[in-house]
Amino acid sequence: MNHNDRLTRLRYALDIKDTDMIEIFSLGGMTVTKKEVQALLKKKEQDAEDRDVENEYELECTDEMLERFLNGFITFNRGPKDGIVPPLELNEYNANNLLLKKVKIALSLTSEDILDLLADADVTISNSELSAVLRKEGHRNYKPCGDRYIRNFLKALSFHYR
Repeated sequence: MNHNDRLTRLRYALDIKDTDMIEIFSLGGMTVTKKEVQALLKKKEQDAEDRDVENEYELECTDEMLERFLNGFITFNRGPKDGIVPPLELNEYNANNLLLKKVKIALSLTSEDILDLLADADVTISNSELSAVLRKEGHRNYKPCGDRYIRNFLKALSFHYR
């Protein structure tokens, strides 16, 4: 699962419009146009000969773009925090963990809410497993969040918010 997939699934799950996405990116400190937003969400056309473009988008969502979107999403939902700009901390290994944490913050979800959402998607995890994926990278109990969990979390969000 790449950053474009994460962004597309989050947009669908929470029914975020293009104009809202532009505003969210700007709240995160990045200026994008409507055309760029649409290119982030649109897959490349697949030729009969070229089967390798199945998971490629017109515009690649970088680590910085995804994190700025997530930071802007928190500000969009909760309002600005006095003069505090969160540092960028995303890398290819913790993207799912960071997405889960930042969506949790933006939507003011508790751990119990997340467990209930996952249960709606027929995924059962323990409170300690959830706690492990929400921990800071480098903590001794930190556990990477797999693509399957994040897909099911976003699917559960779509059940709840659509």
